[in-house]
Amino acid sequence: MTKQIRACIGVVASDSLRSLGLIAILEDIAGITASALELADIFGADGFNVLFLDMRAPHDAILQAITRLRRERPAVKPIVMGEPLAPEQIQSLIGAGAKGFLLDTAGISEISMAVEIVLDGSIWAPRKVLASLVEAGTAGTSIMGPHLGTNQLIDEMLTDRERDVMHLLMSGRSNREIASAMGIEQATVKAHLGRMLRKTRASNRVELTLRAMEERAGDMK
Repeated sequence: MTKQIRACIGVVASDSLRSLGLIAILEDIAGITASALELADIFGADGFNVLFLDMRAPHDAILQAITRLRRERPAVKPIVMGEPLAPEQIQSLIGAGAKGFLLDTAGISEISMAVEIVLDGSIWAPRKVLASLVEAGTAGTSIMGPHLGTNQLIDEMLTDRERDVMHLLMSGRSNREIASAMGIEQATVKAHLGRMLRKTRASNRVELTLRAMEERAGDMK
C-alpha cells in the first residue's frame, strides 16, 4: 500500500547528528517525509513544503532567512527551532513568515504537535506570543475581541458538538486528532470550525482558542 504523503519537510540543522535525529522524529509522523538541506539550498531546492530551521545563528540572521524565504518561496511553511528568545523576537519571526517556533530542547511529542498544527494552517508558538499576535491583529483590543460582550460568551454560542471540538482544540489537538477522538471525518471537523469562527467572529483557530482559554480562566477566578 502506497504511503499517503501529507508533507515533505526539509531539515536545516546545526550538525549532521542533530539533522539525523530530527529526520527520524519527523518521519515517525504519519504521512511525513523529511530530508537534510543546507541553508544555502533552501531558496532553490524543490521537493519540500515545510522547512525545519534548527539553527545556532543570531536572531537577525534567522529573521533575514525567513524574510527571504517568504518572498521567494511563499508556499513553504518554516518552523524555527533554537535557543530561548524574547517574546518580541519570536513575534518578529512569526511576523516575517515563520509558522512555528520551538525550543531546541523540545521533545518528540511537542515537535509532532507543532508540525500537525502548522499543517492545519495555524501557528505554533508560546502562548504569550500568540496572545500578543492576536492583540496586534485586533488593533489593540483584548483577546476577547470587540464582538464578544458579557452576554455573548463563547460557550453559550456553541452547540454540544462544537463544545466537544472546542475542548479538543484547547488541548492542542490537530484536525486529524480531533476527527479521530470524535469518530468523525476531518472534513466534518473543518465544517464545525468554520461555523465556530463565524459565530464568534474570530479570524482563525488561534484567536478562537485564546479567547476560549481566557474566558475559561476568567470563570475560574
